[in-house]
Amino acid sequence: MARLHEHQGKELLNEYQIPTPRSCLVNSAAQVRSCIDQLNGEVVLKAQAWVTGRANLGLIQIVSNAGEAENKAKKILGKKVGNFVIDSLLVEKKIDIKQEYYAGIFVDDVTQSPMVIFSSKGGTGIEDIVKQFPGSVQQMSINIRDGLQDFQARDLVRKTGITGQLQLKIGAILVKLYDLARAYNARSAEINPLALTKDRELIAVDCRITIDDNAVHRSPKLGIEIAREFDRPPTDLERIAWNVEKNDYRGTFYFIQMEEDFSKGDKVVGFHGAGGGGSMMSMDAILNKGYKLANFVDTSGNPPASKVYRAARIILSQQGIDGYFASGSGVASQEQFHSARGLVKAFLEEPLSVPAVLRLGGNAEHLAIAIINRAANEIPTAIEAYGKDDSPEFCAQRLVDLINQNSQKFHDVDYLDEIKPREKYSFETVTDGEIVFDHKSCRSCSTKICIETCVPHILHLVNDIPILNI
Repeated sequence: MARLHEHQGKELLNEYQIPTPRSCLVNSAAQVRSCIDQLNGEVVLKAQAWVTGRANLGLIQIVSNAGEAENKAKKILGKKVGNFVIDSLLVEKKIDIKQEYYAGIFVDDVTQSPMVIFSSKGGTGIEDIVKQFPGSVQQMSINIRDGLQDFQARDLVRKTGITGQLQLKIGAILVKLYDLARAYNARSAEINPLALTKDRELIAVDCRITIDDNAVHRSPKLGIEIAREFDRPPTDLERIAWNVEKNDYRGTFYFIQMEEDFSKGDKVVGFHGAGGGGSMMSMDAILNKGYKLANFVDTSGNPPASKVYRAARIILSQQGIDGYFASGSGVASQEQFHSARGLVKAFLEEPLSVPAVLRLGGNAEHLAIAIINRAANEIPTAIEAYGKDDSPEFCAQRLVDLINQNSQKFHDVDYLDEIKPREKYSFETVTDGEIVFDHKSCRSCSTKICIETCVPHILHLVNDIPILNI
């Protein structure tokens, strides 16, 4: 699920005529002063970060004047919370709250339908509300064909003990919240608290909206960089990896960085999985050896060699890894020789400078292992290939042994930038043919026909040379 920041969610609420506090978004302490002048009175500074319990972390502050607001903003902006660095604040007009409610729309995986939840108690997480005040919570499934009807929403609110005009107003907000969730393909849309002011107005004081990964492309105006659920902004490599995945649906490519601040000797390896369960077992195998993972990668679903190649190049863009470990399910239905070709091309072009152990179990694994073994003599480091009969634990131990034999050399990206790529290399195909990569010929080619005939459109020209979009 792709998360929206609070200020993004409130823009959507306003679009559907659900009232929110007057506010402005700032990126510096200096901007806070002019914002307070506009709002005229007490304000709330709210750090924009994907973390829970912001108030307890000091990320929500009530201030009464511009000087105090500027000083507190300086303390919040730039603060690191977990993996998140605060770079923006939502400055809101303080609301006089008489009563707090909770309203939410979710996609329920059990009933496979949308669900609306309302509670006459709000302000804390719905899980805590259910435990502390079970009688205050009501919920119902929504028929996707009919949507949430006014009378259904009012009846749900009535069951919590709310009557009269307030029941009508809350019911209307629930319907609008459902319409918003439906329009933007939200997996969840929560207002907490939905506040009743002393003037009997209903205002959405806080909200949390997440969008279905597969529907992000339908709403480009949301500006979601990556259709993944992160607890922090994406890294540069995650952005590069997402640009590979979003335009190429041939198989799966999932990349997430797990370690960033490491250096040689920190016992960190680049991990390349294939298939969920097998990848988890393989990660556990290398973690149990006392190593950490620089990243998690999954290339499964029978991806082409070009996609595996780009995944490998991204993994090898991480400075200081001690080894490369590829291991998946062991019984994958995908043709493993495609993965082997992609890996070999990446390892030859870098070239690979740290040990690699590749477990390519599945269809035609013997051909994949043969491709790796043929290329091993041309790769300037130890590389071993295994199949489904070799356990993740055995393969992880082989990598550890090779790393120890490697005299603690590590992958130096800066050094590799100085190495001249191989001009020409080749390897056999499973149909008794041969693929030849000749970079020198590319430079002298006048037609650049490869750009025109590249079906997945993964090539572009840089200085008149065809380059992969990675």
